Amino acid sequence: MRHKKAIPNRSFRVADQIQRDVAVLVRELKDPRIGMVTINAVEVSPDYAHAQVYFSLLSGDVGECEQALNEAAGFLRNSLFKKLQIHTVPTLHFHFDRSTERAADLSALIAKANAQRAKDDE
Repeated sequence: MRHKKAIPNRSFRVADQIQRDVAVLVRELKDPRIGMVTINAVEVSPDYAHAQVYFSLLSGDVGECEQALNEAAGFLRNSLFKKLQIHTVPTLHFHFDRSTERAADLSALIAKANAQRAKDDE
């Protein structure tokens, strides 16, 4: 008996579905430590055992929110079992995504450099 070939882009589709479902489920959590969270990205391991979930936070303490999300990961995973129709639902690992912070810092540096250049040109 031959194994089926891997479906192209399946891990991307699974990660995308997990991202959408987790975004909805996080809003239903009652933990006060979890502020206004946005799920930015999900990366699923090749064996679907683990998913790295990257989030940003509009308000609240990043450390407390990350801890609360990781404590709720088991509950969220069980909720995903009911929604996803895949054999293995990955263990969720939440990480604060600093890319938006870095983008804002870089934009500020570019604006500062442009303002300095304009001043030097005068």
